Amino acid sequence: MSTTGTTGTTGTTGNTGNTGTARKALVIGGGIAGPVMALALRKAGIEPVVFEAYGSSAEGVGGTFMIAPNGLGALALVGLEEEVGRIGQPVGPMVIEDGKGGVLAEFSGLADLPRGRLMRRAELYEVLQRRLQETGVEVHWGKRLVGAEEGTDGVTARFADGSTATGDLLIGTDGTRSTVRTLIDPAAPAAQYTGLLGVGGYSSHRLPGRAGRGESVHFANGARAFFGYWGLADGSGTAWFSNIPQPEPLAPEEARAVGMAEWLRRCRELHSDDVPAREVLRMANVETMDVFPRLEIMPSVPRWYRGRMVLVGDSVHAPSNSSGQGVSLAVESAVELARCLRDLPDHTAAFAAYEALRRPRVEKIAADAARTNSQKSSGPVGRMMFRLVAPIAMRTFMSPEKMLRPVHGYRIDWDRRVAPVALDGTGAGATGRHGRDKRAA
Repeated sequence: MSTTGTTGTTGTTGNTGNTGTARKALVIGGGIAGPVMALALRKAGIEPVVFEAYGSSAEGVGGTFMIAPNGLGALALVGLEEEVGRIGQPVGPMVIEDGKGGVLAEFSGLADLPRGRLMRRAELYEVLQRRLQETGVEVHWGKRLVGAEEGTDGVTARFADGSTATGDLLIGTDGTRSTVRTLIDPAAPAAQYTGLLGVGGYSSHRLPGRAGRGESVHFANGARAFFGYWGLADGSGTAWFSNIPQPEPLAPEEARAVGMAEWLRRCRELHSDDVPAREVLRMANVETMDVFPRLEIMPSVPRWYRGRMVLVGDSVHAPSNSSGQGVSLAVESAVELARCLRDLPDHTAAFAAYEALRRPRVEKIAADAARTNSQKSSGPVGRMMFRLVAPIAMRTFMSPEKMLRPVHGYRIDWDRRVAPVALDGTGAGATGRHGRDKRAA
């Protein structure tokens, strides 16, 4: 695996000939979606090169998240099932609580689906970077994209250090602050702040019973803030997070300047009347804490692609953390784009089919998560109303089958050939602006 940071030209364009078949793809972003995109492209017969803006891998960076069963299914298609299955811990039944020690609802995953997994972001980074190295995928660090120029037979990326790279396609997996998104459409919307910030970490407090063994995950709508927690699988303590209403977003440097000890104090104050949050926070370890000052969601992005450039993952469809689907949707999209490029030799046709497959699904999930965010930040009256209606909702329209099946039960059929979609007069897929799948028969 290359770790070069030299200036000059990196790579050459593939041989596209008259068919437009992609042979080499420049993948911009080396977090989660980028490496999965590279592995899926390799499987589809396309050579990827990954460019990451930062100078090294994100070791130790990021909090804890869940990969849902649908995301695990997508990772299995690129050969990561066993490795990912060895990190983190399985997700047990989810328990919705009132913040006073009472249970509003409890539901397990669907019996015919694998259990999701909770893991630290750094653990997945390590797995992905190791697999890229094992498979010989070229990765370049310290390559911050600043521009791109397209020609008749390729696209050239320009980086802040003065170097360039040329390939057949440029794929933006560069997150909610995507440079590729603005290159595709300078008027594209930016990520929107949800009105919440996140604080999380670990505590030496041990929960009783199955919760203390990591066999359940708990979500409590407390008196002043939302609290989530679960026991660590080894029984050593509790992982926790708090979603705190914050009208104006904080810049990362502002959040860091506050200091973790002060964030812990604020969490303890917000949850002083909440059970078991106050006990968990009383024994919280400040050294394990992190703050996420801008919990964000991507609004609907009008243009997913232009020319030889296309967007994948958070750069185009980041749902809020309330969805529990951010990583899972990103890896799904990476695999689906690779399928489309494999089966449709013209990149415009492949991009249109990819958008048709993905846009309706990701926008539905994002809209559902936005409603959850509104409830989290709705204030005391809104939280009280939630406690009143939650038990009824969980027995009716929010039953596990109705709520989880369409999301967690989604599976990509890698072996099925992708059909082209009808294009409008601009070369965009007919689904694009309206979210309807008009795939040609």
